[in-house]
Amino acid sequence: MYRTIHYYLNTLYWFWYTGFSSELEYRLNVYVEIFAVIGNLTGSLFVLSMFYSNGSTLGGWTFNNSLTVLSIYTFLEGLTTCFLHPNLSRIVRHVQHGTLDYILLKPIQSQLWLSLRIFSPWGIPSILVGIALLIYSLSRSASLISYMSIFLGIIMLLSSIVILYSLWFILATTSIWFVKVWNATEVLRSLLVAGRYPISAYPSMLRAVFTFLLPIAFLTSVPSEVFIGQSSSFYVFLSILFGCIFLLISIFFWRYALRFYTSASS
Repeated sequence: MYRTIHYYLNTLYWFWYTGFSSELEYRLNVYVEIFAVIGNLTGSLFVLSMFYSNGSTLGGWTFNNSLTVLSIYTFLEGLTTCFLHPNLSRIVRHVQHGTLDYILLKPIQSQLWLSLRIFSPWGIPSILVGIALLIYSLSRSASLISYMSIFLGIIMLLSSIVILYSLWFILATTSIWFVKVWNATEVLRSLLVAGRYPISAYPSMLRAVFTFLLPIAFLTSVPSEVFIGQSSSFYVFLSILFGCIFLLISIFFWRYALRFYTSASS
């Protein structure tokens, strides 16, 4: 068991080391990404402040609490840039070019290879800004922030990462049948922008869709409620349950899809 874990950790280290080194060949991208993050955050804060310009609330959320939602969205966007987009968007290319054959022959679990092979550093600024904004919003929150709420909030944040990854991987897996699913992944990424604001700010129909059909609420709003101590134990349990279910679905769906993969030489 220990040797297996050490093997995978060592493999991930060299994956990310080589990926990080190759990406830093274009160091101008660092400044471009920082500028893009600042621009996106400034635009988001400006739009958010407009909702509170007349002293009202947004779906019952105060401005500082809405900042918590925005901080988690920014953090997840950074993780998407670091891992999900550079890795999962290439599954389509592997299927098209037949290079998935070589991945399946490697002595490593194929889903792990496809999910973590590339590390792009361009999402790091968003991750750091998201963490900084989360600390700032919690420090200014009117609610009593306890160590338990912070601990549960971190658990919910991990659950939201698992849900986001699973949704993206399930959609990318369909490329084995439908090769051109690039537009579908972009549509998913666009829909996830809805998590930038509290889910209660949307109409009731959209709230139902974003909670049970496309669980965007469990990506940003539910973790935010847990951080500020305003979420029920039911939603905490439901978020963890959704994370486990979606992860298992992604694993079994990938194994099922491989039965229909005929390889480039067949």
